Amino acid sequence: MRFHLIWFASLAAILFAGFSACQPEEKTQQWNILFILADDLGWNQVGYHGVDFYETGNIDQIASQGIYFTNAYASDPVCSPTRAGIMTGKHPARLHLTDYIPGSPYPYARLSTPRQVAALPLEEVTIAEKLKEGGYITGHFGKWHLSPDKNYKPGRPFDPGSQGFDVVLTTVKPEPDADPEKDAHHTIEITDHALDFIEKYKDKPFFCYVAYHAVHRPLHEHADLIAKYKNKPGSDLPVNNPIMGAMIERMDTGIGQLIQKLADLGLTDKTMVIFYSDNGGFEQLQDQAPLRGGKAMVFEGGIRVPLAIKWPGVISAGRRSEALVTSEDFFPTIMEATGITYSKENLDGYSLLPILKGTGMIARTALFFHYPHYHHLGYKPSGAIRQGDYKLIEWFEQTLTNTGTQVNLYNLEDDIGEEHDLAGQMPEKAAEMRKELHDWQDRLKVQKMTVNPNYDPAKANWRFKDSENE
Repeated sequence: MRFHLIWFASLAAILFAGFSACQPEEKTQQWNILFILADDLGWNQVGYHGVDFYETGNIDQIASQGIYFTNAYASDPVCSPTRAGIMTGKHPARLHLTDYIPGSPYPYARLSTPRQVAALPLEEVTIAEKLKEGGYITGHFGKWHLSPDKNYKPGRPFDPGSQGFDVVLTTVKPEPDADPEKDAHHTIEITDHALDFIEKYKDKPFFCYVAYHAVHRPLHEHADLIAKYKNKPGSDLPVNNPIMGAMIERMDTGIGQLIQKLADLGLTDKTMVIFYSDNGGFEQLQDQAPLRGGKAMVFEGGIRVPLAIKWPGVISAGRRSEALVTSEDFFPTIMEATGITYSKENLDGYSLLPILKGTGMIARTALFFHYPHYHHLGYKPSGAIRQGDYKLIEWFEQTLTNTGTQVNLYNLEDDIGEEHDLAGQMPEKAAEMRKELHDWQDRLKVQKMTVNPNYDPAKANWRFKDSENE
């Protein structure tokens, strides 16, 4: 009897195995990815953050049909490092790419600036390369700024084609004297190429990376569109800039065309749409209030940015998240959303899937920033840590020369404008967060500044050597 039972069980197992082998494997849906990146767009320049001067109806639609993040950050206050973080999932400090390329050495400043890598290294694995491995067609349209220079050529190392992109349009910002009536920032051109890409590859899974130049200076737009914003109430307020308003509307119109193209092709429910900015806004051209500072500063105005994600059938509409998220999170998020295996070694980002799906939170306890550089728009070189509601900034000049105020501490929940320094009132909290910041720097082996033996107060603000200024 026992023999018969064993024989029957064995036969059943064989039959079940054969039956299972005949069944089609369950696959992770190959979601299309439309990643839209603005340039220097401030946190206070999108409608869904309560702004009514700038018209961002299509961007707002991404937020209203999905989720937006009130505590989204760029990993660096300038563009190239943030873009490197997006592409690789690694913090720019780990990559030794912490300033815009090629940067400014400031040879006579009080501190010496570390020599960063000249471009995003080819050995780094990008989102585009991983998606290609998974059968995706990949397209880059617009600003790249991860090559040693902007003399882009098909097939040239470090340009998008060498970093995993199949279809490439590279554009650069206009000259100051460019004709504003001729699509100076290539907004229309970038949109048109992205539309053609989506149309051509509608039957394949695609990654469409749309990197606009708006609202990077120099500010150019059609005169009639600028006039519209000059005539709007509040156009003379520091937080509003009519030319930026026109540039933002032009970009938002292009985004609307991209969203409509997805709908026309029946791809809306097959596509994740991400909208993000590479760093905070240009304070000298538009006040970032209620945030302090702007581009090239680790104050909130330089690093807190808009982020909205629409993912039909996964993200329920109208959601808002206060989670701390940053540039490096896109790599693991997109990999897990598309079901593509990836190495987590040395990755600094977290997959946002638990937040997007509403199943939980991520394990992040702090965000870190490292800007060991001088910048003609910014404050002095600095680093920062955000932990819960608190944020600590360390000023490298004061630390390395042991002078002045070395750290500031702010409670962002009570003081989003970073006006009230709590370091003196909460010395233990400040010391604890400063240690966390230093420990993080040591773990990532970040490049640090040193006291400059060639410091010359009369030339401290010179961006290049004497021979380069002549």
